[in-house]
Amino acid sequence: MFRSLLIASLMLASGAAFAADDRAAQLGKLYGEFWEENLKLNPVTATFAGDPRYNDLLPNDLAPENEARERAFHQRYLDRARAIGDSGLTGKDKLSYEIFTLNRESALEDYKFPNRLVPINQFYNIANSFAQLGSGTSAQPFVTVKDYDDWLKRASLFPALLDQAIVNMREGIKANIVEPRVLMEKVLPQLDANIVDDPTKSIFWGPAAKLPAEFSAADKQRLTDAFTALINTKLTPAYRRLRAFIADEYLPKTRDTFGRGAIPNGAAWYEHNVRDNTLRSMTPAKVHQIGLDEVARLQQAMREVAKELNYPKPVKSLAELKGFFEWMKAREDMVFASREDLLKAYQAFGANVAPLLPTYFNLRPKADYKVRLVEPFREASASSGQYQGPSLDGSRAGIFFVNAYDLKARPKSAVAALSLHEAAPGHHFQISLQRELKDLPMFRRFSRDTAYMEGWGLYAEWLGYEMGMYKDPVQRFGAIDAELWRAIRLVTDSGIHFKGWTRQQTLDYMFANSPAEETRAVSEAERFAAIPGQALAYKIGQLKIIELRHRAEKALGKKFDVRAYHDEVLKDGAIPLEVLEAKIDRWIAVQ
Repeated sequence: MFRSLLIASLMLASGAAFAADDRAAQLGKLYGEFWEENLKLNPVTATFAGDPRYNDLLPNDLAPENEARERAFHQRYLDRARAIGDSGLTGKDKLSYEIFTLNRESALEDYKFPNRLVPINQFYNIANSFAQLGSGTSAQPFVTVKDYDDWLKRASLFPALLDQAIVNMREGIKANIVEPRVLMEKVLPQLDANIVDDPTKSIFWGPAAKLPAEFSAADKQRLTDAFTALINTKLTPAYRRLRAFIADEYLPKTRDTFGRGAIPNGAAWYEHNVRDNTLRSMTPAKVHQIGLDEVARLQQAMREVAKELNYPKPVKSLAELKGFFEWMKAREDMVFASREDLLKAYQAFGANVAPLLPTYFNLRPKADYKVRLVEPFREASASSGQYQGPSLDGSRAGIFFVNAYDLKARPKSAVAALSLHEAAPGHHFQISLQRELKDLPMFRRFSRDTAYMEGWGLYAEWLGYEMGMYKDPVQRFGAIDAELWRAIRLVTDSGIHFKGWTRQQTLDYMFANSPAEETRAVSEAERFAAIPGQALAYKIGQLKIIELRHRAEKALGKKFDVRAYHDEVLKDGAIPLEVLEAKIDRWIAVQ
């Protein structure tokens, strides 16, 4: 009898294992189909992934029918995944299912809100991103004759997107869903930079100016003529149409209010933005309070570093702390002499931190990165630093863009923290490693969970203390300043969109509570207005990763290995914070 029960039990276990393996195989096939279809729907995504098959395509993403097609796409794959289910799945299979279904649910929730009616602002817009893509220094390749011909085909389709943007914005005017005036005024000079009488002065001329020497004379002439015609007859007129529409028709209809809460259904839209950029359980009110608490904690750290920097006055009150900030900003030795000096400083820091990384990381990316200045046409509205990941095949390195606009607003004290965040071991490590994880489904190698990614970047700054990168109190001041700024983002982003703060209220809070220069404060405040919720991801993500590390340290004691913890956080790519927490808890349990 007992033998029969044992045999039956083993058969059930074997059957369950087989069912789980079969389920994992079905889901793996589903993920592959999803990725392939996603690349066809979003060919620019394929380009950035280093997949050249669709480099000549550019669908009209802003058209209502395209949105309906993408919504149906996400719903279909969510339904198929749920039909298979996750019963019996473990490890990476379990994670893939959780991430895939959560991502589809989030995408579908996003379609409940009219994003397509506000396609242009000063921070993220297709007019700027396409100019970057066609500059010859971004993901679009310009190596072979076919590369050039692919671009000419893709670029010829771009005017339709700008014209669709105009259609959508007119619809937005009728629905009272428009951008703040102060943001749209910043768009005009960005568009002006791409409206030229001489095609050789256009950013789009970049690839034509660098035709490979091995091209035949006939191809060189043909491509030169084609680029001239493209810029003169298609791209410049399209930018000119959009510019005229915004200046003459849209600007008079823009709003004086600053936050999303001021437009129809804006409160619900912002609540979605908060959930989408932090945790599904997070609320605007909770974000605001966390921000206030973190600002207070970091201001105390500022008071301590003021003593180390020999600041001669007391810094007990907020007003006295503000005096310390002004003293630091007035130091001439904090300002780079030139844009070139700024670039060299960031390049040198990267070289200095590289030998320390093996002490903290077993997993390190094969891909390298380069440090470049933000392009002049967008630097006035760009953030202090940005990272662009490498291609999937490693042929294109990652790029750490540093902003040299208004050197006084880019102090030397920012170098360590910003480099750690954007390059190594921050975004460059996380994004490059994710793309190199060949045992993951493709959708996970390119997944983008903002709270995880930006949380990791800010965690990398925090790790700088442990790595000894802030022994110099000037760099420690910069690190505290950077983290304080992320805490201020929690307060001001929620202040703008949840509490209805004006632009001036937002700036007043920034100036009173941080050493921010006007250029930086204005750029950041207007960024928060343009992309609600995104700025929340940094601090909420960092706090969660630190919380999980402390949990592991407490549970494991002497068995805790920081390299193993970092491996566990990084080895599965960008994942929702809820999924990360469950994964770390399982990891702790089996150590």
